Amino acid sequence: MTKITDVHATEILDSRGNPTVQVTLSNKSADATAKVPSGASTGRYEAHELRDNDADRYRGKGVQRAITNVNTTIRQHIVETNPSSQAVFDQTLNELDGTNTKSELGANAILGCSMAYARLTAKTNGEPLHATLGDNNRLPTPYANIINGGDHAGNDLALQEFMITPITAATPVEATKIIAETYHELHDHIAATYGAQHTGVGDEGGFAPPVSDPEEAIELITTAAKQAGHADSVRLAVDAAANEFHDESTNTYRVDGKSLRTDELTDYYTDLINDHPIISLEDPFHDDDFEAFASLLDAVHGQARIVGDDLTVSNPERVETAVDLQSADELLLKVNQIGSVTEAKRAASIAHSAGWDVMVSHRSGETSDPFIIDLAIGIGAKHVKIGAPCRGERTAKYNRLLELAHSD
Repeated sequence: MTKITDVHATEILDSRGNPTVQVTLSNKSADATAKVPSGASTGRYEAHELRDNDADRYRGKGVQRAITNVNTTIRQHIVETNPSSQAVFDQTLNELDGTNTKSELGANAILGCSMAYARLTAKTNGEPLHATLGDNNRLPTPYANIINGGDHAGNDLALQEFMITPITAATPVEATKIIAETYHELHDHIAATYGAQHTGVGDEGGFAPPVSDPEEAIELITTAAKQAGHADSVRLAVDAAANEFHDESTNTYRVDGKSLRTDELTDYYTDLINDHPIISLEDPFHDDDFEAFASLLDAVHGQARIVGDDLTVSNPERVETAVDLQSADELLLKVNQIGSVTEAKRAASIAHSAGWDVMVSHRSGETSDPFIIDLAIGIGAKHVKIGAPCRGERTAKYNRLLELAHSD
C-alpha cells in the first residue's frame, strides 16, 4: 500500500431510512468506499454504535458525531501514514479510541475506515476483495430469511427469523435459484391463505403473515418448498433472538402465549427440531446463558447446529468463552458487532480452530455494500446469511455471490 492521502466520511441512509456512515479512503493510485450496516435486534455486548441523540434530527439517530470523528480525529492520525497491514491499521484506530467498546469514536466510524482500508488494499494490489481478506476460496451457501417475527415484524411470532437454505445445491447459482423460486411460491401461498394484504415484506425482505404459532410459519414454508419442487433440497433455520422475549425479572421466556422456564424452552426447541427439517437454531436463550446453550447443543447434537450471535457478538473473548463451555458449534459473524475487520477475522479464526462452522451475516439495517460476501469467501465461511431475495440491499449481496460464482 502506498501512503494514505485522504479519508472522508459522509452521512447516508441505510435500508430502514436511518442514517449510517460511509467512508472513502484514498491513496495516490485509488479510492475505496465502504458503507456501514446497523442492527435492530442488537446484543448488549456489541461494540458501541455512535448516534447523535438529537431529537430534532432524524429522531435522534443521526451519525454526525461519528462523521466528525472520521473527518477530524481519525483523519489527523492516518493521513500521510502507510500502515503495514490491516491489523496495524485497525489497531491504530482502536488505540486512538481507547475504549473496549469503541464508544469514544464510535464503532460505526472505526468500522467504516476498516472496511474501506481493506477495499483500498485490494484495489491497490489489483486483486479481488476476498483475496485481500483471506486466502480461502470457498463459496458459502446462502441462508434466506423469508418469514419474519419478533423485532422484525408486526405479527405475534416470538421467534424472529424463519430461514431456508438449499442443502443439495452444488453451487451458489443453484442455491440462489432454489431460494428465489421458493420465496415466490411462499408469496403466492400467503396471498391465497391470508389475502394479498399480508404479502408486504419486512426489513430483511421476509414476509410477516398474521400468525403467532411457529409451527404455522414452518408449515407455510414447507408447503411453498413443495409447491416449488424443492422439498428435498430446502431445510429450515430459525433465529429465535431470545433476548427479545426473555423476562429478566423472572428468567422466563414468553413463547406462544406461555411463560417457559429455561428447561421448558429447551424441551420446546428439541421438539421443534425433532418434528421439522430444522438444521440450525440461532440465539435460543438470552445472551448470558452459556450453560443453557451448551445443554441444548448436547440435546440436539447431530440434528441441528446451535449458532451464537448475541451470545458471542463476534467478540474474540466471548467466542473463546463459548468454545470453552461448548455452548455452540457455529459462529454468526457480523463485522459491525465488533467494529473492525481484524477483530471479526480473529473471532472467525477462533471458531474455526474449535471445529465450529462460521456464518457471515447481514444486518437488518443494510446498505448496498456487498462486503460480507467477500469476507465470507476470504475467511472460508461455510454459510452466509443474506436475507430474502428481495429489496436492493439484499439482492446486492446475492448478485455479488453470483458474480463471483460465475467467475470461479
